[in-house]
Amino acid sequence: MLVRHYLSLVILFILEKPLFMLYAGGISGGYGAGQWLQVMIHGVGIDTSVAAYLTLLPVIAAVLSIIWESFPIRTVMKAYDGIVSVLLSLIFIGDAALYPFWGYKLDASVLFYLKTPKEALASVQPVMAILGILLVVFVAWLFFRYLVLSLSGLTMENRPAGRKALRASGTFLLLLPLFLAIRGGVSESTMNVGHAYFSKDSFLNHSAVNPAFSLISSLSKTDDYSKWYEYFDEEERSQLADSLFILKPAECERLLRVSKPDILLVILEGFGADFIGGLGGMEQVSRNFDRISAEGISFDSCYAGSYRTDRGLVCLVNGFPGLPTVSVMKMPVKCSRLPSIPRALSDEGYTCDFIYGGDINFTNMNSWLFGAGYSKVISSIDFSVHDRHGSAWGANDDVVFSRVLHEISKRDMSEEPWFTTVLSLSSHEPFEVPYNGLPDMIPNAFAFTDSCLGSMIDSLRVSPQWDNLLVVITADHGFRYPPEGHAQAAHVHHIPFVLTGGAVSCGGKRYGMIMNQTDIAATLLEQLGVDHSDFRYGRNVLSQGYDNPFAFYTFNNGFGYIDNDGYVLFDANAGIPVETDGNDSTVRLRHGKALLQSLHDNLSDL
Repeated sequence: MLVRHYLSLVILFILEKPLFMLYAGGISGGYGAGQWLQVMIHGVGIDTSVAAYLTLLPVIAAVLSIIWESFPIRTVMKAYDGIVSVLLSLIFIGDAALYPFWGYKLDASVLFYLKTPKEALASVQPVMAILGILLVVFVAWLFFRYLVLSLSGLTMENRPAGRKALRASGTFLLLLPLFLAIRGGVSESTMNVGHAYFSKDSFLNHSAVNPAFSLISSLSKTDDYSKWYEYFDEEERSQLADSLFILKPAECERLLRVSKPDILLVILEGFGADFIGGLGGMEQVSRNFDRISAEGISFDSCYAGSYRTDRGLVCLVNGFPGLPTVSVMKMPVKCSRLPSIPRALSDEGYTCDFIYGGDINFTNMNSWLFGAGYSKVISSIDFSVHDRHGSAWGANDDVVFSRVLHEISKRDMSEEPWFTTVLSLSSHEPFEVPYNGLPDMIPNAFAFTDSCLGSMIDSLRVSPQWDNLLVVITADHGFRYPPEGHAQAAHVHHIPFVLTGGAVSCGGKRYGMIMNQTDIAATLLEQLGVDHSDFRYGRNVLSQGYDNPFAFYTFNNGFGYIDNDGYVLFDANAGIPVETDGNDSTVRLRHGKALLQSLHDNLSDL
């Protein structure tokens, strides 16, 4: 009975998808039968998770009915299915009705409207409101009758005590597969809306997402972020923070000899300056990187915006600084409203793709990628089992970088320009790599990534694509090694930023100005002649008007602020600076607080 009830819920959720598409624009969009089928297939994972959530209580009820003979199992199950049917009906009808206006799946933002129902219904005609209520009631009745069918034959006859205990134990064991379904399996990533994303067409992705899951998963993200860090009044906040990103009109140094180069963005996992000899780190780890850097253009004082990959990618690609306790990547609606490098380049005729050897659904990355403007994603599922067996995270960097070379070699140089992003993963715990260059496991893993990078760049250098190629090399965040000093000291967040490739007009240049990871987008787009005015937290550091260099990064409920006079680390939990360097840190502390407040105000407005 429990299995039948569970499968009935899964089938119900699958059938909801074509109905949603029928109402929300699936026919007018000209989608073929194959795309409708893909929507249903790619949404099954989330559907099984929601069905598992809704089966937990029936399992407990079944166990009680076995142990306690007079337990009214049929009455309880019917009452439960009645409540579930009403809720699912409200969610399904609300999602389909609101989507044409909102353009995104039902989420917790609807709760803000329910706080003021009079205003929420002000623009709805009374007749439509009545019809909507009737439709909800009718659909709820259909759902209820459908679910009740799965309860047919539900009886609990008398059995010996031993049989009861055995049946109760067996039924209780059903909780294990249910929890696995809720989590999304045993891989590193837990279930999130990104599991359903498969297309560059946002309507197809949204259609595949279970609306109940979209709503539930967003409930923990409904905080009014503007109330989190209130240090200054609006006038003072604006004076302290907004002015930091205003550059005086000035000339900009040009570094490219090609106006519209092909671009390869290489993001090295955790590859902070402590592992790079040319930036004061371990020379034996970064021999290839240092060689590549010396031949290209290096920005030697770049700092990551945060401490995790999900934050770092948003800093780099969207130009939005990292936040101390929340991940913007896990907020699909807000992410889609941020500017991004691939979206800006797509408007200029670039095709944009992303290559990663790991689980693309981790931290909701898949939905973020498509929302950011990437039209093609290659991830762990696109590599063979053999290629993935060497790492707990997926395909190692030698395999992934070889795939990058293969993808680039297939491209016709006469076609539109391309922007390819590759994210490495081998320099991540557990640091198990097919390489034995150094005795210490952690530096050895980074040295392996360095060797893979060197091989890829050397292969590109002799390829036909090199002359028109701009290679951008940086990191998603830094890594504390060795584990000495403060865990969030400035050097931990120091990362590389290098430009190389045949499209670069001059090599061997080094710039020492302090800059943020969020400045990379504006700096790169300016070199390409692409407008970057919507990247409000990024600056073109090659502008002669860049006269207020600073870097800002966050960690778990704290921030660091660096300028030419020193840096300060601030613990927001304690409300005090925990480490300072240089002269009086009062100004840096005020700027950092104002930035933290501004970012959360901005997040609330997205």
